[in-house]
Amino acid sequence: MEDNKEEIISKNFIEQEIDKDLSEGVYNHVQTRFPPEPNGYLHIGHAKSILLNYGLAKKYGGKFNLRFDDTNPTKEKTEFVESIIEDVKWLGAEFDDRLYFASNYFQEMYDCAVLLIRKGKAFVCDLTADEIREYRGDFKTPGKESPYRNRSVEENLKLFEEMKDGKYKDGEKVLRARIDMSSPNINMRDPVIYRVARMTHHNTGDTWCIYPMYDFAHPIEDAIEHITHSICTLEFEDHRPLYDWVVKECEFENPPHQIEFAKLYLTNVVTGKRYIKKLVEDNIVDGWEDPRLVSIAALRRRGYTPESLRMFVDLVGVSKANSSVDYAMLEYCIREDLKLKRPRMMAILDPIKLVIDNYPEDTTEYLNVANNLENPELGERKVPFGKELYIEREDFMEEPIKKYFRLFPGNEVRLMNAYFVTCTGCEKDENGNVTVVHCTYDPETKSGSGFEGRKVKGTIHWVAASTAQEVECRLYENIVDEEKGKLNEDGSLNLNPNSLTVLKNCYVEPSFEGARAYDSYQFVRNGFFCIDCKDSTPEHLVFNRIVSLKSSFKIGK
Repeated sequence: MEDNKEEIISKNFIEQEIDKDLSEGVYNHVQTRFPPEPNGYLHIGHAKSILLNYGLAKKYGGKFNLRFDDTNPTKEKTEFVESIIEDVKWLGAEFDDRLYFASNYFQEMYDCAVLLIRKGKAFVCDLTADEIREYRGDFKTPGKESPYRNRSVEENLKLFEEMKDGKYKDGEKVLRARIDMSSPNINMRDPVIYRVARMTHHNTGDTWCIYPMYDFAHPIEDAIEHITHSICTLEFEDHRPLYDWVVKECEFENPPHQIEFAKLYLTNVVTGKRYIKKLVEDNIVDGWEDPRLVSIAALRRRGYTPESLRMFVDLVGVSKANSSVDYAMLEYCIREDLKLKRPRMMAILDPIKLVIDNYPEDTTEYLNVANNLENPELGERKVPFGKELYIEREDFMEEPIKKYFRLFPGNEVRLMNAYFVTCTGCEKDENGNVTVVHCTYDPETKSGSGFEGRKVKGTIHWVAASTAQEVECRLYENIVDEEKGKLNEDGSLNLNPNSLTVLKNCYVEPSFEGARAYDSYQFVRNGFFCIDCKDSTPEHLVFNRIVSLKSSFKIGK
């Protein structure tokens, strides 16, 4: 009994609703869907919906559909269709041969509208859009019936067919459901279900000049596909009575059960399509997949993995209450996913030359380096070492501050995986900038040799100059200014001028032969990086920083 009780408590409210439907025989299977409108690229919030719907279907041994809600040709493009399909597949949500388009059901939707007219449940209205809004009333005032509401069935059928045949201008007539203008739910006050719109559709071309409204089309699509549970976000809760009305009055058997959950909101990121579209059109970002955005394509280009997004969605959970999630949680998930999987490489982002004066000239030795100290299964690699190296500029100070344990004149440090070196001085240019640091090494202190003599407090990484590969590294910050907030007073985005830093003269060890787009690595002390899919070439590697190494985020914070 206790085990059974624990099983019920551990399930989220959606699973409890599904269990109830199955136990009461409402449905004998589970079928879910992800129904995006192809009017932009998907973002992190959509990832939650995709993984939730797919996860439910998988958990209950059911099926998952991908269906495009393409009923509004003004904003829809084939480019967006293709990007969405790629995103869903990348996340691992398998829809097999169940790829559907709402536009493929236009005839069935038209037939449903005719059925409603015949039943006296729909009428053709000549009011303008502004007049319809005025007649609708508000939360305090009941609506007023349209003067066209009581047209005969015959007249409505004739007018609706003429709408379909293109006899009226855009906006001249609409078809409205005939429900209840005094309903406390404004969505039920004779909503528009069809409008005249002469636009070429990406899928149906110019076949239709009338298009169904979303609130009418969506429940019909679900019903046609035998969706059992229509999982949607909270803003559709007030639309549920209309959803149920449409499937009932259109006489679908065993209609879907709509269940709402809270959207995913991330702190200080841009998810609104209109904002992203403006950033793209104003060339502020490098397209919808710019790594500073949180579109799924952008996260993929930045170096996030499907596993990290699945972990993130699991941590966020499913609730009925809207709330914001700290972006640091998403960063935590990618660190957790990559830290044991990826090799730790040496890369110098702000280089300064280090010369070991007593190291033999024209000598290169190859040192054994563990690919990942926390995961021995990743093995070892050979890294070249020589007289001249590159180190990070911040690893040398001519006049060290307190508790500075790296290179400064007279101090000894360990070169990671190599030898102890003692700084002897530096060279400067005419402006007083340090250009070369000099040191000597102790050949008895080779890493792995068993040396147990003196200890040093500092260890720095390096890249051998003679074999170093010059690369470009891109460092990202939030595209909006986190301290000032996302929006300015006029509603525009408050952009962070330092959201992208491009470092062109970085050096990496020569271990990247055969590296491909999206391959990721941990750069010692600098963070996790991946090879950019758009601008990188084998001759000129471009790395995007996925995330830095440290975070203040903790599970349960």
